[in-house]
Amino acid sequence: MKYLATLLLIGFAFAATAQEEEPMTGPKISFTEKSFDFGEITQGEKVEHVFEFENIGTEPLVLSDVRTTCGCTAPEWPREPIAPGSKAKLKVVFNSAGKMGMQNKVITVMSNAVNNPERVKIVTNVMPPDNK
Repeated sequence: MKYLATLLLIGFAFAATAQEEEPMTGPKISFTEKSFDFGEITQGEKVEHVFEFENIGTEPLVLSDVRTTCGCTAPEWPREPIAPGSKAKLKVVFNSAGKMGMQNKVITVMSNAVNNPERVKIVTNVMPPDNK
């Protein structure tokens, strides 16, 4: 019986050490904020926000594409590799022409990161234009 208990303890010890995580290698994108709320804007307004991010990985980060949920949202992103520990910016412009009410636009960032894809979003409430 002691022999069986000893074998079980050894088995648990090996299982516990096998569960330790390997150190992460490769690029990893980390956004300072994942969402931005413009509050209320007037229909027809163009608003923009800059999402800051950092490559917290061990290799250069390359953004291959940034996709939006509609043509009313236009992204601008760096095309050059972002070195480990470096920061960069993703600019998003929202055109509210033809929009009304609550808007929730998701921006999908495609890259070579280990946490690909990453998503950020903008939110706003589009109010009717002032007819004076």
